[in-house]
Amino acid sequence: MNLDHEKFNISMRKFLKKVGVTSQQKIEEAVRIGIENNLMKTNQIEVKVKLEIKELDLNHEISGEILIEDNS
Repeated sequence: MNLDHEKFNISMRKFLKKVGVTSQQKIEEAVRIGIENNLMKTNQIEVKVKLEIKELDLNHEISGEILIEDNS
């Protein structure tokens, strides 16, 4: 199999855009519900994303924090 770099990059960017857009929507919805139900105890949330590609035996986690409210 030969790698078509242009098609691969376009396809990967489309996937990553989908991941970014849908992830942002889900996070915003969860934060809104958390605020409405008084579940937010701090001004930031811990987040983790898991990336898996079974065919390539790839498992990768990305962790971070998202600031909800700036109290400075």
